[in-house]
Parts: sequence; structure tokens; C-alpha cells
Amino acid sequence: MALGRAFYRRDPRAVALDLLNKVLLNADGRSGRIVEIEAYCGAADAAAHSWRGRTARNATMFGAPGLLYVYFTYGMHWCCNPVCGEEGEGVAVLLRALAPLTGLAAMRTARPGCRSDRDLCRGPARLCQAMGIGRAQDGIDLVGGAGGFSIVDDGVPPPAAPVATTRVGITRAADEPWRWYVPGEPHVSRR
Repeated sequence: MALGRAFYRRDPRAVALDLLNKVLLNADGRSGRIVEIEAYCGAADAAAHSWRGRTARNATMFGAPGLLYVYFTYGMHWCCNPVCGEEGEGVAVLLRALAPLTGLAAMRTARPGCRSDRDLCRGPARLCQAMGIGRAQDGIDLVGGAGGFSIVDDGVPPPAAPVATTRVGITRAADEPWRWYVPGEPHVSRR
């Protein structure tokens, strides 16, 4: 069963920690366990896309908790973020890496240059490519499963002691320790 709206209607740092070890599902059979995430805290976070307010690009980030905010970066990659907090707040959690579970053949087809299964969903852009997430998924509802995607709890608890580090690939608010990953997990994007 998909995580409910109340799960996402919290501080993105709390949601991020609780998303570790949950499962991202594509209705086409692809799935992966969430093993690395980063929190983005809206107006209080200079690294958040929503820091300066709502724009056409980040409008989904200000939507209902449980929507999927998808954005294009570096002119070539998609990244995805479950929206958190209250509607209008502009906070979200970047999904940085998955441990692939099912649909690996489809993931390999989506990422033909990938040399190993370990690298299929290792990093936010690779994750989106392998899972089939792009512009069309911006604004879909993870709670209702509309758009073919959901995040579910299959009973594996979040790690008792997740590794906490600073976020990757940003220059503003780069010292905030709002990136977490499952300790010992080989699918983490960067250590």
C-alpha cells in the first residue's frame, strides 16, 4: 500500500529519514529500495529550488504533500522529489539512489550504457532514467498512484543509524547535513 498523505505532511528532514528503505514502484514492474536521500527546506534553505518563491519550474514543489516534483538539470538529466510539508510550503526530498529490486531488464534497457546493475539507480539522474521518470511525471500523485508511481512500505524499517552528510552538488547551504543514506549500502551515489 502506498504511503499516505500524512506521511509526507511533515518536515522534509523527518520524511527523508523515514523514506530510507521504502520502495519506489513503477506500475510497469520496475522497483527499487530508497537508499539515499537529501532534504530541501524551502524558504529556509538557499539550496532549495523554492528558496526564492514559486516559479513555473518549481510550482509542483508548492503543491500537496505526496506529489512528485520532477525537474530538469544540467540541460540533460531529470531528478525527482516527493513533495513534503504543507501545501504552499515548497519543501521536498530528493531521491538520490535506489537499490534495484524488480524490473532490472527494463532498467537496463532504459540505461543501455550502464556497465553494472550496481550503477542502474546510483545517483538521482540515473535513478530517474532507470525508473522511467521524466517531465510527464512532474506533479503526479504518489499517494493515489496516479501516473503509475508510488512509494510503499514493505516492512523493512529505516536504518537505526543512517549515515548523515552534507548534500552533494550544491554551492548554497552546502554545509547543512541533510543527506542521509543506508550504511554499507553499495548503491549509494557518492560517499
